[in-house]
Order: sequence, then structure tokens, then C-alpha cells
Amino acid sequence: MGKTSVLLVGFLFSFLVAMVQAGDKYKKYNDPSLPINKRIGDLMRRMSLDEKIGQMVQIDRKVATPEVMRDYKIGSILSGGGSVPHLQATPQEWLNMVNGFQNGSLSTRLGIPMIYGIDAVHGHNNVYKATIFPHNIGLGATRDPELVKRIGSATAREVRATGINYVFAPCIAVCRDPRWGRCFESYSEDPDIVKEMTEIINGLQGEIPKNSRKGVPYVGGREKVVACAKHFVGDGGTTRGINENNTVIDKHGLLSIHMPGYNAAVIKGVGTVMVSYSSWNGVKMHANHDLVTNFLKGSLRFRGFVISDWQAIDRMTYPVHANYTYSVLTSIQAGLDMIMVPYNYTEFIDTLTGLVKNKFIPMSRIDDAVRRILRVKFQLGLFENPLSDESFIDQLGHQAHRDLAREAVRKSLVLLKNGENADEPMLPLPKKSSKILVAGSHADDLGNQCGGWTINWQGGSGNNLTSGTTILKGIAEAVDPSTEIVYEENPEFDYVKSNNFSYGIVVVGEPPYAETNGDNLNLTIPLQGQYTLYNVCANIKCVVVLISGRPLVIMPHLEQVDALVAAWLPGTEGQGVADVLFGDYGFSGKLPRTWFKTAEQLPMNVGDLNYDPLYPFGYGLTTQPLNATS
Repeated sequence: MGKTSVLLVGFLFSFLVAMVQAGDKYKKYNDPSLPINKRIGDLMRRMSLDEKIGQMVQIDRKVATPEVMRDYKIGSILSGGGSVPHLQATPQEWLNMVNGFQNGSLSTRLGIPMIYGIDAVHGHNNVYKATIFPHNIGLGATRDPELVKRIGSATAREVRATGINYVFAPCIAVCRDPRWGRCFESYSEDPDIVKEMTEIINGLQGEIPKNSRKGVPYVGGREKVVACAKHFVGDGGTTRGINENNTVIDKHGLLSIHMPGYNAAVIKGVGTVMVSYSSWNGVKMHANHDLVTNFLKGSLRFRGFVISDWQAIDRMTYPVHANYTYSVLTSIQAGLDMIMVPYNYTEFIDTLTGLVKNKFIPMSRIDDAVRRILRVKFQLGLFENPLSDESFIDQLGHQAHRDLAREAVRKSLVLLKNGENADEPMLPLPKKSSKILVAGSHADDLGNQCGGWTINWQGGSGNNLTSGTTILKGIAEAVDPSTEIVYEENPEFDYVKSNNFSYGIVVVGEPPYAETNGDNLNLTIPLQGQYTLYNVCANIKCVVVLISGRPLVIMPHLEQVDALVAAWLPGTEGQGVADVLFGDYGFSGKLPRTWFKTAEQLPMNVGDLNYDPLYPFGYGLTTQPLNATS
């Protein structure tokens, strides 16, 4: 080779090196003008195995630091129920925390932003002073998808107030047995109602554009968040309503009862789907390749990412960790893309890395998972705006949202009994009376009326939990100023008998609970509530307002009760109950599920052959509103 040739080769080599270096500086994945698929492809080509596996990990904020996010390239953080900076943290404190973690992610080699998830299942329920809406069972009673969509929009804005961009909602389980501790998270026993209520996704994420490809996730603006349809699939049909148990049903039943909500969610562009702890005919859903990969990703053409439930990998084998490697293998092979670890992330990362390097899990499965996660992040706009701003801070607990929650409470109330006959109704109540008695454990208890998943995972009793209006306070604001209100939580029989009360309002129900802690084979009103109900209603005319996450055994008390209202778990705006009791608005809610006579009848759902309810599905008396000054 001559001198000229050597110079030419050297020049070409230097030119190619310079072009590669220049190309590396021009990162297509950071160019918002390019189609998302091109951006994903460019980023994927740059990623190492550990960077890809890091994207598949979601850890709780309790173990997260900016350094952990940087060193392990973690793809997501979550706040589990009650995992908060501190109990009364302000939106600014939340936002600063989220941005601190995000800065750790942005300091990695590729600067891939993390996504932050939280359970916002009836409003931004982990956060102090947020608006708490009625739980899903109450929203199902409204039969109002447009209302639910507005609730989704309000929730998204309150979530954005704290710098968070991803919510584990909605729960679109079809609860077929009210003994299940998550039944209040279900809109209805009827899959058609659940399907209609997926309209909340359009509120959370924004209305998907026309002509969009089916299954592609969509988030329409910085005031919106990524939603999560859960829990895939059949979690509401477990045997005897036992949480995380086995759902025994044929494929036709699974597809016709439990699947329609997912089809609707995918069509609406839902960003993520969470897999259920439960099993279908003995096969753990977290290991069900046929349903997760073949049906959800294949038949339904879902293009977002599939996420596990909390520590679900650990729960796949019993005792815990009996075969952790096998659990990781089968769940990733089943089609899970992001794993909610949430604490032992190093063990998961090491286990998954070993499975890939030893060729038990093909690289194509890892790439599929990461592409899906990146697609959601790009669609969310995280690469353009990774840090949260303060423009939504004033949205937390905004009065417009509280007004919306109050409207939802009014529309969710179901009137089950109103006097002995139509000619002598008990409701609406007169605002002007000499003296009325308000009684019961739930009349003046904000925590009780909000239920589980409020500030803490299990919720809690008391009025210091968050801010809002109790039912008693709502009553006090509704009646005429001349009306004397006497509040006795648990009045004795003789006390009620010896006082000259015009009428009584008894507010009783279940204590707060969530998930397995709420599993209940008896479904009776707690004994103290039964005593209070009897002591009042056996002596004076009374209306009973039942606060519960499901129907309860009420038949033995119906003779004493003049009027009976199912108020479900109304949330922070208890004045919505008083609005309807005193006739400013009429009753309009309809039962979203069958009200049984005895627990021995369960499970019993509309359409069953031996359907013999106390109140059938869809039942609900109506009243007309009175003049506001009456």
C-alpha cells in the first residue's frame, strides 16, 4: 500500500470515528419531533442489559434514594398505601421528594427518567387534605359514567399537585361475592356497568384521539396521568370471596364476566395493566402466559406495559421464597414487564440477570418489556418534561373537586326503604323540628365514612385522618337554625325513650379495612351498631344510614327501621348525605349489586337460577327534591 493510500485510509477512519461520535451526541430518543417508535428504537440500541433490567424494576420510596436510582438504573418508584414523606406532607414536600428521585435517574448514562406510581383509588387517597371521593361501589350506584370521567380528571390534577404521574387505578374487578374484602373497589357485580365505568380512564389520561391504533397507550397533557386497569383478571370471582384465592370458572365465563372491562380499557388507551394475585382454575395469574401474553397482548393488542402487584413474585410460591428464581422466571415468561418488588430489588435484579445470561429467558422477552415501558414514558412526555413543576399545587383538595365529590355522594345514595307505604314516607326529613337525635359510630367519624385506602392502606377511624365534612356536620348545616341536634354515639334505650325527639338519624356500618383484612364470611353490622340501631329505632321514628363497602345483613332490623339508606363509603364530603336526607336533592341511586337476605345465600348475583334477594340488583326508591327553604 502506497503513502497516498495509507493517508486516504487514515482520513476515512478518522472521518468515520468523528461521524460515530457526532451521531452519539445526537440522541434521536431525545428528539420530540421524531415518531415514538423511532425514539424507542434508538434508545434500545444504546441500552446495556443492566440498564434494561433496571427499567423493569419498581421500588417503594422507603428504599429509594437518588443514588439508588442512579446506580441501579431503576425504572419506577411507588408509594404503597401509607408510604408518604410524613403523614401531613404538603404538595410542595411531595413534589420536592419526587424531583429528588428523578434527578437521580437523570444522572444516569442515558438519562432515562423514572415514572412514579401511587394508589389513587378514590381520589389522591394517600395524601393529607386531598379530596376523597366515594369508593367505586358507590360510583357504580350512580350509573353515571360522565360523572366518573370528571372524577378521573379531578383526581389526575390532585395527583399532579404532588408531582406524581402514574396511578394504580381504576380497579375494574367484577365482584361476584361481597364477602371479598375488596368488594368496595368494584363498581358492580354486572360486567356491563364495570365496562361503562372505565370512562374514568378518559378522565385520568385524557380522551384518546379518533383513529388511534387499538391498544396504544395515550396520555393527553401535563394535567393527566397514566392509568392502570387492575387486577387482571378474575380477582372478583374467587371462591367464597377470599382475597388472592382461586377463581373457578370456565373460559366463556371468564371472558363474559371478568374480561369486558379490560377490552374497554385497552380501547381507551390505558397505559398499564396490573396482574391479579389470584389464580384462574389453579393457575396463578402472575404465571399465566396464555392470558397475559396471548390474550391481553395478543388478542386485545395491548401495547402498554404489564405490571405485577405488590410483592406478587414472592407470593407465587409458599412458603415465601420457596423457589424465588422459578417465580421470577415464570412471571417474566408469562409476560410481566415491570415488577413491583418493592424492597428487595437487588435480589430481583441479580436473579433476572442470571436467568437472561444463562439463556433461560430470551433477550427478546426483555426487549419487549422495556419497549413497552419506554413507550408509556415517551407518551407521558417524561423525556421532554422529566421534572414536576408547581403549576398544579393549588389543585389538591380544590373546592371544585370537593363540590364534585359532594355531587357524587348525592348520586350514590340508594334508598332501600321509605316508610311502610308510599302514602307515609319518612324521607325527605323536615329541616325544622324541635329536637332530633343523631346517633351511631359513623355519624361523626371522617375516617369511618372514607373507609380503607385513605391516608393509610387500611384507612383508620377518627376525624384527624384528613380534612372533610362528617355526616353529623352536614346535618347541622342542613337543618333550620332553630332545630336542636343532640348527638349521642351510643345512646341507651331508656335515654332515647325518655327524651322527646322528633326523629332519629342512626349512622352505623363497617370499620375501615382493605384487601384480606376485609374478607368477612358473616357480613353483619358490628354489635354496637346493632344495639344503637335498636335502642333508637325501637323508640322513635328513625332513618338508618348504612356506611359500608358492600351490602350487610339488615333483614332482622327492618321492622324497627322507618327508612333505610345505603350510603356506601362516601369519602370526605359527608354533607352530600345530608343534601339528600333533607330534600335539597332527590334519591336517584340504584343498587350496583344484589342485597342478600342472609350470608348463606352467597354468592348470589343477578341472573342466577335461584335468585331470591332482599333487594334485587338495580333496586332503588326515588324521591323528588323539596324547595330548599322548606
